Amino acid sequence: MAYAAISSLMHTLNQLLKPDQSLVCRSCIQQHLESLCQNLSALQDFLDDTTTRDIQTLKVIEKRIRNVVYKAEDRVDSRLRRIILADCEHKRQKACRSFYKELLKVEKQVYFLNKEVMLIEFNNHEKSKSAELAAISSSPEKSTIKENSIVGMEDDFNTILDRLTSQTHELTVVPIFGMGGIGKTTLARKVYDDSSIRSRFDKQAWVTISEEYNERQMLLELVSSIMGNKQERSNDELMEIVYRGLKSRRFLIVIDDIWSTEAWDQMQRIFPNDDNKSRILLTTRLKYVADYVSCPDFPPHSKSFLSLEDSWNLFTKKLFKNDPCPPLLEKTGKHIVKQCRGLPLSIVVVAGLLGKMDLTHDNWKNVEENLSSFFGTVSERCQSILFLSYNYLPQYLKACFLYVGGFPEDMEIDVSKLVRLWIAEQFVKARSNKRLEVVGEEYVEELIDRSLILAGEQRANGRMKSCKIHDLLRQMCLREAQTENVVHLMNGDALKAIDDQRRVILVANVEEKHDYRLQYSSGTIIRTFISMNKTFPKGMHSKLKLLKVLDVLSIEYDFSWIIPQLVHLRYVAARIGEGLSLAKLRNLQTLILRKSLFFRLNTMQQPVDISRMSEIRRLDLRSPQYMCNPVKAEYPLCLLNNLHTLYLYDSPFIEEIIRRSPNLKKLTILNRSKHPEWAVILNYQSILQDLETLTIYTDENIDPMIISGDISLPNIKKLTLVGTRIPWEELKFLANLPNLEVFKGFRAFAGTDWKVDEDVVFHKLKYLLLSNCYNLERWELAAGSDNFPMLEQLKLIDFHELEEIPESIGDIMTLKFIYTLYCSSGVGNSAKRIQQEQESLGNFELQLQILHPKVC
Repeated sequence: MAYAAISSLMHTLNQLLKPDQSLVCRSCIQQHLESLCQNLSALQDFLDDTTTRDIQTLKVIEKRIRNVVYKAEDRVDSRLRRIILADCEHKRQKACRSFYKELLKVEKQVYFLNKEVMLIEFNNHEKSKSAELAAISSSPEKSTIKENSIVGMEDDFNTILDRLTSQTHELTVVPIFGMGGIGKTTLARKVYDDSSIRSRFDKQAWVTISEEYNERQMLLELVSSIMGNKQERSNDELMEIVYRGLKSRRFLIVIDDIWSTEAWDQMQRIFPNDDNKSRILLTTRLKYVADYVSCPDFPPHSKSFLSLEDSWNLFTKKLFKNDPCPPLLEKTGKHIVKQCRGLPLSIVVVAGLLGKMDLTHDNWKNVEENLSSFFGTVSERCQSILFLSYNYLPQYLKACFLYVGGFPEDMEIDVSKLVRLWIAEQFVKARSNKRLEVVGEEYVEELIDRSLILAGEQRANGRMKSCKIHDLLRQMCLREAQTENVVHLMNGDALKAIDDQRRVILVANVEEKHDYRLQYSSGTIIRTFISMNKTFPKGMHSKLKLLKVLDVLSIEYDFSWIIPQLVHLRYVAARIGEGLSLAKLRNLQTLILRKSLFFRLNTMQQPVDISRMSEIRRLDLRSPQYMCNPVKAEYPLCLLNNLHTLYLYDSPFIEEIIRRSPNLKKLTILNRSKHPEWAVILNYQSILQDLETLTIYTDENIDPMIISGDISLPNIKKLTLVGTRIPWEELKFLANLPNLEVFKGFRAFAGTDWKVDEDVVFHKLKYLLLSNCYNLERWELAAGSDNFPMLEQLKLIDFHELEEIPESIGDIMTLKFIYTLYCSSGVGNSAKRIQQEQESLGNFELQLQILHPKVC
């Protein structure tokens, strides 16, 4: 993609313009670099200003720009690599001269490209009717419609609800079928989350199958839902766990997006039929699958298209929330909705497009005319609508959106990781004084607002944890990503995948017989290699010389001999078997290292040296041997101004690193020494003033953690303690953290009594999770609900001796959810009493989930 290609090349050039760079003679190349950057910037401005240009003509120009810039980046990076890896002054000087010559050629090519593009004049008759669509509002309001809104599906909802709650005792399958995008999953999710359904069934689980049936993934999802935790066992053992977990219990299982009768045949044997009114709710696009699984008394439910009235209601709710459509736009708006043919996905995507435009009659009329030009089946028209919405994305969002399509179907995509990858790819542009990670999350929100991706799980603090993409949108992404050479999936057609691809994602095992060195020895243009499987293709390393993103944590392979040669890396997540030198990897932004299982060395012969990583943003080292002493490093440790996320495990150098990291936002420490020096954190409170998330792990056999009552970390919002065994009476230190919203404690406290004094107030705490507090017997709140005035979620795990939850917990006005797992029967019974008391007072908002109570 042209815009992203320019961003990547400009980043490399700007690094060379920094005063402290020592790769090349800055005075010799500065003028040429500045000229080149100026022309590249002009090309980016041209691409940004696409409001008056014909789409097809623009695509031709974009392809021309992309090809020229890709080749220019290859030439620049290849010559820079020679300079960086030169092992003597003679070779270095020769490489520098070669770089200078290539730079002049690239400067000339980009100059003429810029001139060529700027001279292009568009004739009015060549302009598309859609040319002026993308007048984006400077401050668009976000839509608040939820993804599981059932506008126009009320009858469907009641029908499914009746079938699930019928008096039929035998295990019954209730299938819903219909075309993609018609709202099957939305309907199933709304039923699944209904309070009457939750109270009716002892066990509930949701599993997504997708077109490629993955038995193990299905079993892991079921076990996680049923047992409340993840378990790595064999498939047979997982089947046994599922069967035993459901046996003699009334359960509801949702099987979403199943594509074959064979998949159902393999699944159904793990669901016991105890004639206790258990149900399975199933969604599929295929009527023959629905017929195959259905019961005689309950024929498959066909999810129909929305009526014109319901379509209009969904459209206006998405676009205007609860406000009416402006009268001047209503007639055109109804014509637009009519073109969507009652397909909910088309309606919300069009609404998402219009929501990012100025509310003018001309804009809406242009959209209407475009939609009127689409022909074909409802499915074909839907694809045209999705493509229209993509075409008018801002340039900075296009590559981000196509990148999402590279992840496996129906995968819950980790938002933090996605944003880190976007940053490494140079997709994220700086905005005012915001960190790039914050801007990246705003990009995700923009795509959600446009209904191009779906919001997934939320974190305890309310921020997005994951997102998903509808399979119809993903199919469009993959087609366009192939055309634009943004990302390519490698899933068996391995040789084709490697040929001339910029970014490669490995989503399935490849044939080991292929040797890439023999097939494509000349091409070394791969810039991104991401693996979601356990296979590293033979000979692949020869294709990675100019790599910038390497994400291969899933592969049990020693990458320590490969990584030091990849001098352009910005993102590394890999396993290593021995120490490695990163001295030449000056562009690293994300470094995540784990020890390979094939190498069990107690010490690293060459520890990791981070002393020159001025660009590092996230540092995650899971073994003490990986880190060398910053004080004794070859180069003095630079100020790590960009480092905001730090994971250190048993590192003796934490003090030195914290002292040089003034902008840390997230800090995770594991210390298993007999007498850990926790005071190091307190000693540097003045440096850690911006810290928002702190996690501390210890072993249970070390000294209990002592935390001073005068701790001052004013911006801490999330705190996690593991194994610290702090006396319960010392927990009041949390009240001294004025902005604490989330606290998680695992074996964090010790003692039999926890009394919260009247003057101890957790002012902003919204989420409290306490686990493995085996010995706690009594919990008292001296100030009642005033001790936790903002609490929304309370989760208790493994409280075997606790007599009850304080009754006054129920008086907290903000409390929405109480969850218990493996707790005493007294805990579960007191939680039920609290809920009943609240319902008697008219509060039906408090939800309760009690799993695996301990019977005394």
